[in-house]
Amino acid sequence: MSQFTIMIDTGNDLPPQYIEKHNLAVTPIPFQLDENWHYKGRWQDISSSEFYTKLRAGSKAGTTLINPETFAEVFTEYAKRNEPLLHISLSSGLSGTYQNSVIALGEVKEAYPDCQIFTFDSLNAAPGIGLLTALAIKKRAEGLSLPDTVKFLEDNRDKCFSLFTVDDLHFLHRGGRVSKLQAVAGSIIGIKPLLNVAPDGTLKLKDKARGRKAALETLVSQMQRSLNPDTKKLDTVLIGHGDCIDDANTLAELIKAAVDVNEFIIVEIGPVIGAHSGPGTVALFFEADMTRQEYEAKFYPGK
Repeated sequence: MSQFTIMIDTGNDLPPQYIEKHNLAVTPIPFQLDENWHYKGRWQDISSSEFYTKLRAGSKAGTTLINPETFAEVFTEYAKRNEPLLHISLSSGLSGTYQNSVIALGEVKEAYPDCQIFTFDSLNAAPGIGLLTALAIKKRAEGLSLPDTVKFLEDNRDKCFSLFTVDDLHFLHRGGRVSKLQAVAGSIIGIKPLLNVAPDGTLKLKDKARGRKAALETLVSQMQRSLNPDTKKLDTVLIGHGDCIDDANTLAELIKAAVDVNEFIIVEIGPVIGAHSGPGTVALFFEADMTRQEYEAKFYPGK
């Protein structure tokens, strides 16, 4: 097996037991809830239920970047030990964290020019990054080298889809992820907005459905149209939820009725993404047969 460490940030939302099983390193993205900043740990001293309960009660949440100094400190430790490292980052279309990792790596390479450290822009969010991480873990286990694993991720990144529905677009608007017009358009009573992570790693409002069940069914139909007609089985499907496990389980059952899945991973969407998507978010992540560019051109030309 190839030997290199895979590092993620807390925009990833893989479950702790999965992180431990695959010996992943984690760099936390700081987040704020009301006046309190949280800097360490996956849930950073607050449970998912408490976090979303506070949001529903009117608490305000936000995030900040991992600064270059933090990345430089971490990267330097690996460089000093001559240990290969792959950092998989939250999308540059959603956060400046990736750019800060690039800045830090440039500084570290000046001091340690032979270090084997790569930072990779997922152009994705939440469990979508987890899907890319799972691919990296698989390739590492197969013995692929670190540079070849990075090349594999680059070649397959655009087939990793992120589709989701939210209860309230105003959370995304407040964080600057969608426009005021989109937020108002998605807030009509009974209408549930459906979004995806576009090829450039930003969020795009694509469809609307009337009611929660219709929104979940639309997620499945969107998934199906990204697959070849003869595709009978998917390897790994990730479902993320913002304190709405019943809806996540319903989505899993709908998917099972449409296509065979080798492995489901259902995860809680953590505070880093949840601060912007809000409670009631349900997200679907999978590897499609077409690229996100092909999907946009075919189903949403000009949108």
